Amino acid sequence: MRIELRDQPFAPLIALADYQACLDERLSGQYGATAIFIGTMRDFNEGDAVQEMTLEHYPGMTERQLHHIVEAAFQNWLLLDVLVIHRVGALQPSDPIVLVAVWSVHRAAAFAACRFIMEELKSKAPFWKRENTTTGSHWVEHNTPG
Repeated sequence: MRIELRDQPFAPLIALADYQACLDERLSGQYGATAIFIGTMRDFNEGDAVQEMTLEHYPGMTERQLHHIVEAAFQNWLLLDVLVIHRVGALQPSDPIVLVAVWSVHRAAAFAACRFIMEELKSKAPFWKRENTTTGSHWVEHNTPG
């Protein structure tokens, strides 16, 4: 399991390939499914054109909550490994924000756990968003529905 918060842009598929190469050394032939989710920044939110977004977090607290979320996934499904990478700091439209990857023996567990981790992350992980729009800057008070 690896959980990372990054304050610099990242290429999700390259990060995934790098992690997969290390994973293959440990789990070669053991997994039958890999489910991934990549979230990117939109240039709109609730009718406003968003020009930039800043994601803030509380160091230590955010990582602990992400670990709890991933540990819950391991308790609910037969998983072999999980990778979560999440951006913090200034983001531009189309920038990747989050990568969630789950490896399991079977696809049902991989799909379910990947969705669970992402939904829990969106609703429970302590991140705060400040959007710069054409009408000004404001804190986002709630997440948009999945």
